[in-house]
Amino acid sequence: MSQWVNDDAIDFFEINEDITLRRMVLRNPKPKGTVLFLHGFPETLYAWKDISIALADDYEVHVFDWPGYGLSSRPTADRFSYAPTDYAHVLHQYITKAGVDTSRLTIYATDIGALPALLLALEEPDIARTIIVGDFAPFNRPQFMYESLQSLKAGPSMVLVRANLNKNRDEILANTFARGLPKEAQFEVSQEFKDDMSRGWNQAAMTTADAFAHYYSHFTRDQDKFESQLPRLKTLVKVIWGEKDLYIKKEMGTELAERIHAEFALLPGIGHFPHLQNPRLAIDEVRASFR
Repeated sequence: MSQWVNDDAIDFFEINEDITLRRMVLRNPKPKGTVLFLHGFPETLYAWKDISIALADDYEVHVFDWPGYGLSSRPTADRFSYAPTDYAHVLHQYITKAGVDTSRLTIYATDIGALPALLLALEEPDIARTIIVGDFAPFNRPQFMYESLQSLKAGPSMVLVRANLNKNRDEILANTFARGLPKEAQFEVSQEFKDDMSRGWNQAAMTTADAFAHYYSHFTRDQDKFESQLPRLKTLVKVIWGEKDLYIKKEMGTELAERIHAEFALLPGIGHFPHLQNPRLAIDEVRASFR
């Protein structure tokens, strides 16, 4: 499948005067549909590379780095807030400017990518035929979140946690994906992906941790907005969750699925990054969304 990833597959796509996204597009002359993958922290588009290649025989696949991640733009916070609602606007602009056929689109979004996708669906119910989300915090339920994530949401602790994230970059990139999993369930990600996250952490005047902290500074507001408008959500959504997710407990996924009457898949033995721990699950979910 390596023929799908050539020098033209990864490029830069201008959204507006402040934001240019690094993206990967694997095109198919006769696609059965289009898939758009949205990554989380501390990932880059390389989190989805192997899965994208596996799907490229049948689908057109799009992946991009969020602003503040990888090699995408990092405008100052006075020009772009990095809030979930602002990421939702970026997502909408990308889909529109890239000419994606939304009637044949599946969005697969995890972690920080999931709430923006659902916020956009509130405003644009036809933005996709299906949205697959998982392992994120749709509602303001700090009791279901990892302690450091709780501390990022509000108060003086935000500054300290942000500083610690930046200080501990190497430890985060080395251990985030395996944390909380028993030894037999831990997994390695590719060196290419590791190198890309490391290279992309420090760009311009803002680190990936800074962007993450800005996102969380607006998180409660945007969670409350989403919860208050749940009845408006009409797009078909499927919720998947790692049973062993250390960062966002499965109770969050259960509540979301129940409240929006969505299909819910709890993945035994899987942590916060199902697409990395068992890529086949993500591939199968995408294929099922087009049946």
